[in-house]
Amino acid sequence: MSRRLPTIHRITEHDAGPYRLERLDLEFANGERRHYERLHGRGHGAVVVVPMLDEDTVLLVREYAAGVHRYELGLVKGRIDAGETPEQAANRELKEEAGYGAREVTVLRALTLAPTYMSHEAYLVLARDLYPERLPGDEPEELEVVPWKLDRLHELILREDFSEGRSIAALFIAREWLRTQTA
Repeated sequence: MSRRLPTIHRITEHDAGPYRLERLDLEFANGERRHYERLHGRGHGAVVVVPMLDEDTVLLVREYAAGVHRYELGLVKGRIDAGETPEQAANRELKEEAGYGAREVTVLRALTLAPTYMSHEAYLVLARDLYPERLPGDEPEELEVVPWKLDRLHELILREDFSEGRSIAALFIAREWLRTQTA
């Protein structure tokens, strides 16, 4: 079913730290009026990197997660800097966080976090043909790199210290994409 998008009658903006909060005055096709809020990031998007050490092994990183106050396993991820493509940002973040570069980087798709109220998009990037190379990053401590076999993904998703939704989704998407490439 295709619906006409609501009419935006007015948008007011407010500063919200690293985000810009917008309040929208909307009118839906049935005449109902509502006020919605949405957050816009101040950057150029983000990347979530699936670095493949070999055809069966992904590299995870363990880093401090302030939101849940614990160390979390997850994928390499970070901001896209001004002037960078998602591929360039993925390779830079991979070097900073995991100590590897990639000769082959492929954007698989964009992921959203909470599209009902955020405009944030993160590009899912598959990194292959890795080689050792480290760049200084903005992390306060060196991140632990943890190799994980994709055929043990069912174990990983049940771990308490692996809870970030983008990392979980990215691994399943990458695994299925890789399967279709070798079939």
